[in-house]
Amino acid sequence: MNMPHNAFKAALNNRATQYGIWAGFATGYAAEIVATTGYDWMLIDGEHAPNTVPGVLAQLQAVAPYSTTPVVRAVTGDANLIKQLLDIGAQTLMIPMVETAEQAATLVRAMRYPPHGIRGVGGGLTRATRWDAVPDYLNTAHEQLCLIVQVESRLGVENVEAIAAVEGVDAVFIGPADLSIGLGHAGNPGHPEVQERIQHAVKATLAAGKACGILAPNEEDARRYQGWGCQFIAVAIDISLLRQSATATLARYRTPATEQAPSRTY
Repeated sequence: MNMPHNAFKAALNNRATQYGIWAGFATGYAAEIVATTGYDWMLIDGEHAPNTVPGVLAQLQAVAPYSTTPVVRAVTGDANLIKQLLDIGAQTLMIPMVETAEQAATLVRAMRYPPHGIRGVGGGLTRATRWDAVPDYLNTAHEQLCLIVQVESRLGVENVEAIAAVEGVDAVFIGPADLSIGLGHAGNPGHPEVQERIQHAVKATLAAGKACGILAPNEEDARRYQGWGCQFIAVAIDISLLRQSATATLARYRTPATEQAPSRTY
């Protein structure tokens, strides 16, 4: 059996723009629905959605037949959790709140087997190896693994050049909401200071030869960030889409109609 191909990583290497969607319902059924809609990638969110490792596994299995590539965001950069997520078959990991090059280098080591890292060997126990059916997995796994580090704090942006330069970091993802609150502009990622810091992070990432991504469900924001050079952009959140559609539908039948504008924070 061949190593599963990581289409997301391949697209990053080809410099193709990829549009993504946040998957926050934490169920395989909902994730499969999202996977049928044609987005290039989907973020299975283990940080702010109520996901467990078995729950992430169920979603990976549910979306496997579809062209949308899953990206798994861990709740933390703990090496033991990274080991579990890789063993259940996650090939692209996003790690939140990375603030230093040293932290990024530690994450790279958690993604790789010795002598280049500290990942433990699960062998025939793991879905990643297709239960020992993938030949030479230990020596070739890194070729299809992709590490995205999130820069979303004042300190992270200050160190973004060094973070992006770390070998083994494939991409940097900017978190506008956390960055805005860290800069003293809670709920206002459009503030000029936040925007300047985002643009700086994008430029620094690109200068290091790495791909840069961002979360931007608002179309105006997404197009601006794409113009700045962001290559993979999450332009939708499944939970938000459900709520917006539900409230808009109800508003058509209530007098007076009251429709709340979507938040631009996330």
